[in-house]
Amino acid sequence: MSIAQDTLALLRDAAAAQPLPRVRALHLPPAPPPGGMRGEFCALELEDGSLGLSYVLLGDTWAQLTANAGRHVQPGDDPLALARSYASADTLQRTLGFAAVNAITRSVMGRAGWQPPPSTDSIGQLDPQPGETIGMIGHFTPLLPRLVARGARVIVLELRADLVGERDGVRVTLDPAELRGCDKILATGTLLLNHTLEPMLAACRHAQRFVLVGPSVGGPPDPLFARGVTLLGGSWVDDPAAFLQALKAGMPPGASVRKFALTAADWPGWRTLLDAGR
Repeated sequence: MSIAQDTLALLRDAAAAQPLPRVRALHLPPAPPPGGMRGEFCALELEDGSLGLSYVLLGDTWAQLTANAGRHVQPGDDPLALARSYASADTLQRTLGFAAVNAITRSVMGRAGWQPPPSTDSIGQLDPQPGETIGMIGHFTPLLPRLVARGARVIVLELRADLVGERDGVRVTLDPAELRGCDKILATGTLLLNHTLEPMLAACRHAQRFVLVGPSVGGPPDPLFARGVTLLGGSWVDDPAAFLQALKAGMPPGASVRKFALTAADWPGWRTLLDAGR
């Protein structure tokens, strides 16, 4: 089965173990400024206060949601029914489904009283070494100088042909096959949303580490660890009210969130959490 199918099966187990909180609201960011990096995520809020994030700048998703959010999500909706859209081929429906997946997951973790360990750096604990080749799926521009300064060569897989080329120890390519020789991979969590994680994992099967990072990295980790992801780096919301205020204002979340880094060794397992939350 696919990651989406495995994920939804685990969410069904959660709903069978205990009733899930209903949807309270969908919170949307303002339009991001031209060339800006803010306002990229919506937040689905459940009645227990759990939040699930999802990227809203694929295609015209933000515009559709902003024009008529109530058409797609309403207070009192069943989050599991919404989560089923995660397997959809439609980008808008998949975006909302992914937010529901993340919200339900956060609710299960909260009910069990479990939290992931804090992150110790901003590069997924890759620990780049001189002579290593680091693959990057998604252009994490601020991190490139840090990787190169450690003596690593960087190969960035991009979608934009105008960025292709090599300069200052960084090669930008459109060809996933160039990732085959990479020792470690740093990938954006958007791969979970657009269902491209599995082919990327196949392209990077020789890598020692495959790190998935981003604010919307969430969902039950079990299917991801089973397929070779070695670390999940995401954002853990400690202050939902402050986070939502910042999100709706298009501002950085600040102290309302903390970064986490989760490995298979840290993860107790989905079934363990369901049992702990009964």
